Amino acid sequence: MTEPTYDPRRFERQTRFAPLGAEGQRRLAESRVLLVGCGALGGVIAQNLTRSGVGELVLVDRDIVELSNLPRQVLFEDRHAREGTLKVEAAAETLARIGGPTRFETHAAHLDADNLEDLADDCDLILDGTDNLGTRYLLNDYAILEGVPWVYGGVVGSGGLVMAVLPDRGPCLRCLFPEPPPAASLPTCDTAGVLLPAVATIASLQSGLALRLLVEGADTRLETALLEVDVWSGELRRLRLGRQAQCPCCGDRDFPFLHEPLGRRATILCGRNAVQVRGSKSAPDLAQVAKALEGLASDVRWAGPILRFALDEHRITLFEDGRALIEGTDDIDRALALYDRYVGT
Repeated sequence: MTEPTYDPRRFERQTRFAPLGAEGQRRLAESRVLLVGCGALGGVIAQNLTRSGVGELVLVDRDIVELSNLPRQVLFEDRHAREGTLKVEAAAETLARIGGPTRFETHAAHLDADNLEDLADDCDLILDGTDNLGTRYLLNDYAILEGVPWVYGGVVGSGGLVMAVLPDRGPCLRCLFPEPPPAASLPTCDTAGVLLPAVATIASLQSGLALRLLVEGADTRLETALLEVDVWSGELRRLRLGRQAQCPCCGDRDFPFLHEPLGRRATILCGRNAVQVRGSKSAPDLAQVAKALEGLASDVRWAGPILRFALDEHRITLFEDGRALIEGTDDIDRALALYDRYVGT
């Protein structure tokens, strides 16, 4: 990978924007940002911040590239899907070709309460490129506890929502939605579909707020608001918000999502006919697993640092940290049985 370089001519048009200027560009170059998710929202955000000259991006994503990602996830190509490339690796490869000063730190991991503190260490801002509410509530807990601003974004169908969370200065996610809704009670990209223009619009709004927060820092005068956009109907709405005194998070300082133990060992991935299984904290020896699968599994192959193989109608992707994606079932018991039999606990 080419060493990042800085040439002030690169950002001439950007620094002519008075609220940013040369000093703002310097602050961007010195910033470190945690971006959780490198897929739809995350891909557009990462590209925007890289082209804007943000100093360092910490990219976290647990998944691999699939063919169905390509219509809306702008950092990936056909070959990434064919090879089952880790999203963080494919993202860093594509972003590096842009050039410029941005450095990339990649983590192929499932973000949880156990690793968030390490991943967010020394970050000035957290950006939401995720596709699930559980992770967003976890990010909200961490941001409020540690005083780190974060920008929420969610998209489904042709529209979505954006909100910047400024600890101690405005409302947090739980001021709006005190508790996560019941499972399967909200539409998702798998059930309602999603359009790339909606993804790009929401992610660009997140990126714009991110640039302002990085440039202005603690002196920002940004007014917290919930932004709602629909690219199909052309409707735009901006709802001013205030902190809720009885908010369980920023009001009562209760952080259950951050302090809960490691999540369930297996999770159904909505709409994908797949289950994510989390092994023990001791990572398996993938080479040893591959050897043990000889004569048992078909199409055993390496895709970078991950091992992929097939067992009857199931396709299994095993990561270095012991996590596995088991495709071809949404039965948790079946997925756990396959994992324990062929990988181990």
